[in-house]
Amino acid sequence: MKVLLVQPDLPSELIGWGDLGAIAEPLALGYLSAAAKLDGHAPRLLDLRLHPGTLRETLETYRPDVVGVTGYSMHVLRNLAICREVRSALPDAITVAGGHHATLLAEDFFEPEIDFVVEGEGTGPFRAILSALSRSERRPQIAAVWTRAADNTFAFGGPAQTFAIDDIPTPDREIAQADRGSYYIDWMRPIALMRNSVGCPFRCSFCSLWKIMDGHYHKRSIEQVVNELAAIEEEYVFLVDDEAFIDTKHMLQLARAIKAAGIRKKYFTYCRIDTLIRFRDMLEEWHELGLERLFIGIESVSDDELSTFNKRLRVAQVEEGLRVAREIGISVFAGFIVNPDFTERSFSRLVRFIEHNKIDYPSFTILTPLPGTEALKTFDAVTELQPNGRPNWELFDLQHPVTETRLPKEQFMRHYRDLQKTFAASLGEHRDIRAMIKSRTERRHAV
Repeated sequence: MKVLLVQPDLPSELIGWGDLGAIAEPLALGYLSAAAKLDGHAPRLLDLRLHPGTLRETLETYRPDVVGVTGYSMHVLRNLAICREVRSALPDAITVAGGHHATLLAEDFFEPEIDFVVEGEGTGPFRAILSALSRSERRPQIAAVWTRAADNTFAFGGPAQTFAIDDIPTPDREIAQADRGSYYIDWMRPIALMRNSVGCPFRCSFCSLWKIMDGHYHKRSIEQVVNELAAIEEEYVFLVDDEAFIDTKHMLQLARAIKAAGIRKKYFTYCRIDTLIRFRDMLEEWHELGLERLFIGIESVSDDELSTFNKRLRVAQVEEGLRVAREIGISVFAGFIVNPDFTERSFSRLVRFIEHNKIDYPSFTILTPLPGTEALKTFDAVTELQPNGRPNWELFDLQHPVTETRLPKEQFMRHYRDLQKTFAASLGEHRDIRAMIKSRTERRHAV
């Protein structure tokens, strides 16, 4: 069967990166492509972020039997529009929706333009869907999958099978071969994404990642990770683990296995600030291996707010961790959450903290009640709604307030944009400096 895997496009792709420029490879679709190829299907990728306006043409020339879409909450409405266009161009094509939002609020995809909605890890269910369709079963019952019935209602196939991370196929990077040079995160380009583990044992109140995995933390075998890493052509690699350094013994073993294999890359990944403090030796070893940058969710510069977020941290620890990172030589991409409850004083306090601690790469997101969190048990506090009463998911990109703000909304957004502008110039200066240093270093090595 011919399968088209579509990465949706939006006017801005800010989630997870704050104001950092990035178009990262669609790793989730790489996994699905690998799963489809195991059974002899012919998958193709269409990354609409790089090829906007080409959906109709691709549908008419490739004529896929199945079209799959994935994404976060902010992609819901765009993915529905993509599937409506599929239905218009190819009425007999099957549409499948999956990803983060589909796992937590599958009902947002219970629409006539959708045939299947996949919850959770998608490779197994996707293979089962393709297998059933190959046998001309249009409405199979499959675990972890919602299937549209003839009357446009959806029936659930039951809970997912036991999650086994090492049974998931290595992602297919050939499917994005033509686009690989276009994937980047800031100055790290081209960059590949790779997963070593999934899940997080922490319980931050604003985050739903731990709920997706029911609080469990799963690690891939070191041999699998090293083999996959050795096959990656890109110099830069972003480890997309929800929290990379939770198991310090595993990460030390992995670092030493990578070194023994003679693999040399430049790494970027997530890390908690208290992990950086407690396991400095491990981070130093990873730095020697090529770890250049950490994404650290600082979130707040207030002890009270950190407690509300259930971060289990204090501001003093944050400042200590930033000092440790500077001493090691690892740059920090720091994530800060701007609470809709912010006052003018709150904005000023955040600016002073960033300047005082000499944070080179600050990033800002607006506190948003995300699916899977206690804050979105109901939609009562959501101010941005669709006509059907559901949240306007397009605005759930962490760059728009979707609940009441203490300041008038226009004033809040003006302060928020000023916050971004204040450090955008600094960010640009650091990029220029890094580029200059990199150029000089390369010239020295060439000599």
